[in-house]
Amino acid sequence: MATAIEASVSKDQLKELFQGVLDPEAHLIPAIAREMAATKFDVLLLSGIGEVFPYIRSHNVLNNLQSTAKEKPTVLFFPGDYTHSLEVGASLDLFGKLHDDKYYRAFNIFHCEV
Repeated sequence: MATAIEASVSKDQLKELFQGVLDPEAHLIPAIAREMAATKFDVLLLSGIGEVFPYIRSHNVLNNLQSTAKEKPTVLFFPGDYTHSLEVGASLDLFGKLHDDKYYRAFNIFHCEV
């Protein structure tokens, strides 16, 4: 449907259409929950965040996923930088350029020892 109207609507209208269809709480999180229920796993790995930007935002996925994927660790492969400071909290900076000052209960695994 979206490809059929793509040439006749503005980019903002197309983005709004995609965001409604790709609502993480209504569509993506239930799909992830079904996959989790059907598969034995130790760590949930999520990738493709850069490919779906700006239609699906990483903070929206992480916030909605908290209630579904709470029993196992989740690793989000993110095309950018994760920053954290006591003064401003945590941020995911998409592609190292787009600052998103949302609250994250996440941490950078590059600083973890196994």
